Amino acid sequence: MSKIILLDSIRSMQNVWAIFRNADWAWFEKVILTWTCPTPPRNDISKTALWAETFIDWEYYSNPFEILDILRKKGYSIISVELDPRSVQYSELFKEKNDNVVLVMWNEILWVNKEILDISDKIVIIPMRWKKESLNVSVAAWIVMYAVN
Repeated sequence: MSKIILLDSIRSMQNVWAIFRNADWAWFEKVILTWTCPTPPRNDISKTALWAETFIDWEYYSNPFEILDILRKKGYSIISVELDPRSVQYSELFKEKNDNVVLVMWNEILWVNKEILDISDKIVIIPMRWKKESLNVSVAAWIVMYAVN
């Protein structure tokens, strides 16, 4: 089983570094950074990531479609986290065997690129109880990473 998380244009350094730390906890083998994501090395990373950026494999692509196409051809399922008419509850992931997964997280302002949603094998949501429609991206990543384990 191989698990990768792709961050699509997440601009907040603290969120990116927190996701590196989440990736270590959830046994994700790689973090893929795209578009406007900050990349290591940076002096301010280790405080939040607790040095996870030094041992979690990571790659940067200016365009996420290049790597998503490569990963799909290698048999990876693309799972995007987004509020969409096609979305299913994230808890559905607990019921499946999740081999070779690419989990796609979004920029909280622009949301997941609609073209990425169109090539996703599954789109999941985390239901919200009150008025907000989303969680902080690093928290949402942690929840869905747990579900694919």
